[in-house]
Amino acid sequence: NTVAGGAGWPAGPMDPFADTLQRLRETFSSGRTRPAEFRATQLKGLGRFLQENKQLLQEALAQDLHKSTFESQVSEISISQSEINLALRNLRAWMKDEKVSKNLATQLDSAFIRKEPFGLVLIIAPWNYPVNLTLMPLVGALAAGNCVVLKPSEISKSTEKVLAEVLPRYLDQSCFAVVLGGPEETGQLLEHKFDHIFFTGSPRVGKIVMTAAAKHLTPVTLELGGKNPCYVDDNCDPQTVANRVAWFRYFNTGQTCVAPDYILCSPETQARLLPALQSAITRFYGDDPRASPDLGRIINHKHFQRLRGLLSCGRVAIGGQSDDSDRYIGESGPPRLPTPLRPLHAGSRTRVVKRVLAQTSSGGFCGNDGFMHMTLSSLPFGGVGASGMGNYHGKFSFDTFSHHRTCLLRSPGLEKIYAIRYPPHSPRNLRVLLTAMETRSCSCTLL
Repeated sequence: NTVAGGAGWPAGPMDPFADTLQRLRETFSSGRTRPAEFRATQLKGLGRFLQENKQLLQEALAQDLHKSTFESQVSEISISQSEINLALRNLRAWMKDEKVSKNLATQLDSAFIRKEPFGLVLIIAPWNYPVNLTLMPLVGALAAGNCVVLKPSEISKSTEKVLAEVLPRYLDQSCFAVVLGGPEETGQLLEHKFDHIFFTGSPRVGKIVMTAAAKHLTPVTLELGGKNPCYVDDNCDPQTVANRVAWFRYFNTGQTCVAPDYILCSPETQARLLPALQSAITRFYGDDPRASPDLGRIINHKHFQRLRGLLSCGRVAIGGQSDDSDRYIGESGPPRLPTPLRPLHAGSRTRVVKRVLAQTSSGGFCGNDGFMHMTLSSLPFGGVGASGMGNYHGKFSFDTFSHHRTCLLRSPGLEKIYAIRYPPHSPRNLRVLLTAMETRSCSCTLL
């Protein structure tokens, strides 16, 4: 279970990944992945994988995280399908050379940016949204024309099995492979050179990935977790705030990197908010939340024990029941939790929202709601500082997995005009050349 999965290639006795990576590099060098038609075929295959295995994926998500059909459809399957559809509709436009403005010195030239695939890219996916956070970056990588090594999380075992055994059947296995394993195998994989690494996970592991990438000068995109404060102003409706905070907090049982982690408010607002939260939780999940089909479970016993330990860090205001055998922790609200960074949520008046937005920094921001900004492919999704670097979604994914190549094409003729650059130099030639090189858009013709 440490060797490359899905591609069907044998592993060497010393290095289980060497043969697979070599074959993928050879495919990329052949130019096979560059044409728009090939990229579109891969994206369509990805779409068929989702459509034909929807039930299988939902069952796997239920086994791993006790995800409801609603949550699986909304946050895993449909959002991934929408990303595929968007890429297919816009692929040729995204691939098209981007013309740029020119100065007088380059007026007769062709100047543009060409989006080229990096080559062999590695995507390391997490366990909390094991379909969404695997396929969303994969769409961008395939659309950009790369060969891809996909490392799904070994923690979400049922989903990992589907991704390893079923997904490769829908893609060209000469340019795509799934590899399996835990931290040891991932460390061995990271010893190899990739042309880009896309990692979603904890800051601790993100540092390991970045250190490994630095040895090869490999660029990275790091989507890391952060602590997300929710500021609640005194002048707001406590029940509206409670409804939204509770829904976003307990979606996927709170196992979301952009879920609200803690509330910042006055003591007076806290007194009004706690009963409103209790009311919202009971309305959403009933008097016995454990029996609710809409409340998931913690991914594994290790994380369950970690979270149960947090309940002793403060006074539990709501709930707090737990069941080790079911990995169930009741909707809990200790008043104090660890400290901040990442998308910041604010529930209050427009003036206060604008002030919080102006005076804070985060990867994303949502005023008077939770993480709905993630549903817009027109917005980049990514962190800043300790919550990560780089971004993706929609065209931003395509750009993340593309090298933006600077191009200028000049005619071999007109040597008498360009001779002004050559020695022996004179003050007059210098003045003319500096004027011609000024950065400004110019539509005139150089005579």
